Amino acid sequence: MIKYRTAQQCGKADYGWLQARYTFSFGHYFDPHFLDYGTLRVLNQEVLAPNSEFKAKTYPHVDVVNLILRGEATYLDNMGRTLTAKQNECLLISPHNTETYIERNSSPDTPLTRIQLWLNACPQQESIASQKLALNEDLKYQLLASPSGDNGSLMLRQNIWLYHINLAQGDEITLPIQGQKGYLQSIKGGVHFQTSEQELGEIRCGDGAFIQDSNMLALRCQKAFRGLFIDIVS
Repeated sequence: MIKYRTAQQCGKADYGWLQARYTFSFGHYFDPHFLDYGTLRVLNQEVLAPNSEFKAKTYPHVDVVNLILRGEATYLDNMGRTLTAKQNECLLISPHNTETYIERNSSPDTPLTRIQLWLNACPQQESIASQKLALNEDLKYQLLASPSGDNGSLMLRQNIWLYHINLAQGDEITLPIQGQKGYLQSIKGGVHFQTSEQELGEIRCGDGAFIQDSNMLALRCQKAFRGLFIDIVS
């Protein structure tokens, strides 16, 4: 079964210093039909103006994944630690509930563009050190995060597999789906896809698709496409 969430249907915010699009309820935006998707709690696409920052905040028991699309992000916590992630890097933070973080675009002239995901963490697992991974732009798809850090990926505290997809015109790939739920998000461009149930679908720039009860996802690219696929066991 496939259900769509177009870019136009998502929640939006424009504070001047921050432009954001929310797949799920977040902050001021609330939609009772889109609170989460299994253990995927937040998927925000954000642009932060130069020299801007979010106020210090704590997080619930989640793993926070930041994929930097442009610019450089700086994260400062109340323990005095500083983390940075730049364009085409993926940063995973597993904050303890007593830690606070400030998120900042420290560039004086370049906007920070990123995608941020919150993934509900297994309550039996303690916080782990922050982790960072560079994207390999030569790969059609790359495993960014997984429960056991497979293939050098970031290690999550949940049964989720997160893939980055980077396809040129004419490329075709097939991804396995281990869980009952999957979510395909377009970052740039569009793609045609097919599930194991022979359902056909298409998403365009900024759109997303909820996929259930399929054991594979086949993608066929007519134009350049960049996106994420999130494979969710529960």
